[in-house]
Amino acid sequence: MTVPARDLSPFFAPRSIAVVGAGERATSSGGAIMRMLRQAGYGGRVVPVNPKGGTIFGYDSVTSIDAIDPPVDLAVIVIRPDAILEAVREAADRGIRNLLILPGGFAEAGPVGVTRNEALLKLAADRGLTIAGPNCAGFIHLDPAWRFAATFLRDLPPGAAAGSGNGLAFISQSGALAEEFIDKANARGLPLMSVVSVGNAVHLGVEDYLAWLGDRPEIGAALLYVESIEDHERFRRVARAVAAIKPVIALFGGRTEIGGRAASAHTGAVANDDDAIDAFCASCGIVRVESLRRLLLAAKAFGRFPQGLGKRALILSNSGGPGVLCADQASLEGLDLGPLPGAMAEVLRQQLPPEASVANPIDLLADAREDRFELAFEAAMNHAAHAYDMVLMIHVVPFMVEAGPVIDRLAALAAGAKIPLLHSMMGTLPAKAEWFATMERAGVPMFNDVEEMAEAAGLLASYPALRESLCLAAPPPVTFRDRRRL
Repeated sequence: MTVPARDLSPFFAPRSIAVVGAGERATSSGGAIMRMLRQAGYGGRVVPVNPKGGTIFGYDSVTSIDAIDPPVDLAVIVIRPDAILEAVREAADRGIRNLLILPGGFAEAGPVGVTRNEALLKLAADRGLTIAGPNCAGFIHLDPAWRFAATFLRDLPPGAAAGSGNGLAFISQSGALAEEFIDKANARGLPLMSVVSVGNAVHLGVEDYLAWLGDRPEIGAALLYVESIEDHERFRRVARAVAAIKPVIALFGGRTEIGGRAASAHTGAVANDDDAIDAFCASCGIVRVESLRRLLLAAKAFGRFPQGLGKRALILSNSGGPGVLCADQASLEGLDLGPLPGAMAEVLRQQLPPEASVANPIDLLADAREDRFELAFEAAMNHAAHAYDMVLMIHVVPFMVEAGPVIDRLAALAAGAKIPLLHSMMGTLPAKAEWFATMERAGVPMFNDVEEMAEAAGLLASYPALRESLCLAAPPPVTFRDRRRL
């Protein structure tokens, strides 16, 4: 990367941490932080700070910040807002320079909060402090080498396998969406490793987290939820640097007049229309999505294929209608459904029933069993690996065919696939969880219907062109109407 990044290691991988306001009660902020540190398997030094002293979650506590000895890498503050400034001052006196402040009560909280925020900024500047938050839900970074979570979000994401390089990071200007993303990641098996709730961003904004996480080899793609950006030129420089090596996918809130008013109330954002956001994302090399649903699809897709895929697609189906819908959506997504290579078509014509459709999409017919799926699969691998960048497989389960043997055969074949595979199943699926898990273990991302599979494929195909565009001369600065910021 060419944009210097702040070293945020003390926030994502601290070797020692103090929790100011720690407690045993799980429904308290201090108790939640302690519980999540334990749940994450954090292996560093933990110093709970509580005026009552005693043992908290198995750690010996201290009664005041000045009793922390030696100083810690990071202090997490979860006390009432009117006591926070004094706690920050005491932390600075103790030689603690990095602070994560979770409670609100600052710039978002009226005149009293604004005054408190100004005092916090002055104190930080005078004492050389770096502050994350306030008014945020904290951080999670499940690097297998050093797992850490300082958050009151209620669960941890699945994480990613060590050395896979396909971990996902989610950076959000909404704590509620961070919670939702974690829930969906667990339900769908997404390799979500890092979650950031940005909050008021007195020092650290979306671009700071993006720069640091974008440099991590364990992170394969970064996903963003953004409502406002203070310095869109700096954001663009950071995004371009990251997107040149790995995908950056963003959902921008406040793209309608009504949504813009809501975003203004939430983060102080100034509304921008779709055209302005499109232009900005293109200049950043960002893959833009327009809904949380598509952001989650992007997570599914890039979690398996972090460098994206080409746009040439083969649709292999055992049902005509779903194949048609998949073709429609694939075309809308900009995918290229080129004709079958002659050698492949000849094999299929000779061995498939005459009623089958030997075209793109291929229709194997509803009564196709594992042998027919294998025939089409092997024909694609042997005669079409040069012609397609991906295979979109569709498996509808009719009453007359056992689905298990088909799934087992496809999962076994996937290990030797010469073309990346995506798979969707439709209809009544009595063993859906088992079938999906079998294919996922074979490295094939699974989708509930053909349209979301085609959407995911389209998102994958959009990244290589964006990355290539970043190799060209830097585009001129984006000028927003009425000098509005994103």
